[in-house]
Amino acid sequence: QYVNRVNSLNIFGEKKANHVLLNEYLPGQGIMPHLDGPLFYPTISTISIGSHTVIKFYNQESGEDGAISSFNDREVCSFLLEPRSLLILQGNLYTDLLHGIQDISEDKMERFSNIEMEEEDMGSIRQRGTRYSLTIRHVPKTSKLKLKFGK
Repeated sequence: QYVNRVNSLNIFGEKKANHVLLNEYLPGQGIMPHLDGPLFYPTISTISIGSHTVIKFYNQESGEDGAISSFNDREVCSFLLEPRSLLILQGNLYTDLLHGIQDISEDKMERFSNIEMEEEDMGSIRQRGTRYSLTIRHVPKTSKLKLKFGK
């Protein structure tokens, strides 16, 4: 059902999604900033189920002097991912910026790049609950594995 709905958006061009990854994130769990790499290029999509979370995007490079700068210094933007939201990563969000979710159990509501917060919500704290992510993507080369059990 989810794959069909994502495919109906034609975000993979003429191709269709053929791979789904389910991850569970408990409060306090995140994922280190990373790139998804060329295998899934140019698009991945993720549906958030359960709790909200905040995904942050970071520049890859270090400072001009070659020193490695902290992720806080390299943060470009952040998105609030609400339950049942769909995130589509394409373009420079996919190719140029690392993305990750901090290992924290609560989020301060601030200015996010994808949503306008009501003034009364600014600065409020939201507790994270268990979140499931369905990453739906097109994988160019897949094979069907047939397992044989018993005699």
